[in-house]
Amino acid sequence: MNRAFIVAIREVRTYLQDKSDLAFSLLLPILLFALMYGAFGGDTLFHGTAHVVNEDEGGAYSTVLLEQLEAIDSLDVELLTAEDADAKLDNSNLLMVIYIPDDFSQNLAAGEPTQLVFKQRGNGGDEGQIVASIVRGVAEQMNQQFQVYNEVNSALAGLGIPQEHINVTVQQYLGEERQSPTVVVNEQTLGTSTDPVKMFLPGIVTMFVLFALTLSARAIVEERKKGTLERLLTTRLSVGQLFMGKFLSSVSRGFIQTLILLALAYIVFQIFTPLTFIQSLVIILIFAAAASALGMVIAAIARSEDSATWIGVVFTMVMVMLGGTFFQVSEGSFFYTLSRFSINTYANSALNTVIAEGGSLANLGMELGVLAGVAVVGLVLSRILFKVMPGGK
Repeated sequence: MNRAFIVAIREVRTYLQDKSDLAFSLLLPILLFALMYGAFGGDTLFHGTAHVVNEDEGGAYSTVLLEQLEAIDSLDVELLTAEDADAKLDNSNLLMVIYIPDDFSQNLAAGEPTQLVFKQRGNGGDEGQIVASIVRGVAEQMNQQFQVYNEVNSALAGLGIPQEHINVTVQQYLGEERQSPTVVVNEQTLGTSTDPVKMFLPGIVTMFVLFALTLSARAIVEERKKGTLERLLTTRLSVGQLFMGKFLSSVSRGFIQTLILLALAYIVFQIFTPLTFIQSLVIILIFAAAASALGMVIAAIARSEDSATWIGVVFTMVMVMLGGTFFQVSEGSFFYTLSRFSINTYANSALNTVIAEGGSLANLGMELGVLAGVAVVGLVLSRILFKVMPGGK
């Protein structure tokens, strides 16, 4: 066994000294992380642009409307001329434009009804519909304020109270209501977190581990064809020691690469605690052992580098799809039954339990047991198949 560790250390040292291989294998998880950060690192809430034609330029109430729209964090306001807006609508460069009519402030000041005009192509697009809903909400708030002013003025008419005093008092109470509304909304989230990073990180990590380790079978096949393994067997190494050394080096390589990805996620997304980070590494280590054992099986049955590559790619894609990496598998369905044959299913479930649900390794007896069982069975099977190698015993 000591000689197996020596082989593993030599393999890892060779891997770390190979600048091209090292750069690719270490840059790959960093690149993958960068894609994750680009997809999930920013604000996941809606952010859109309201394209507005203000034909009531200089009007007091159109100015108030625009100021309230610009105060919304999730909304940008872009002012256009009527000619530009009509041209962009005609060319489908814009799907929704909001027009403030030239009599907007005049009608409101006179207590008369007015309206905003929404011009759109088709249904205005998803963003246009959301923007229109936001603008309607702001306009409704202004309408409620005018109704309050009108009701108060009607109630106090003839009492000799100065109009300015009425307006200031009403505005004060409206401001207090906005700061401390009578009716508030209390959101309560049931079940697991919907954070997209927590949802997709386990699947991405397991896919990466499985892809990297099953494709490492190509290197073993190449060494066998070149006679490198046969020459090693002329030393004091036995087939079993060489086999275990290759297995341990594969586990170490996959673990190092995944450690980088999880560490970057830990630093940037801050989705781990120190305990959940360590628990995730334990899960990945066991999963890397299972994936490495299956990679050794591929290396034993493949007869060329190309066949090892294709077997690894097909095997990885099947495991990834069945494992529910990109979509949730409905329990009780036929696909759910098939997913029980994918090691990614158990690794994804274990990581989700720790990362998203706040569970611990104590809750993962079945998942870790299955992965450990796959590692043991894969090792035994690949060791048997390994005997067909040149120089095997």
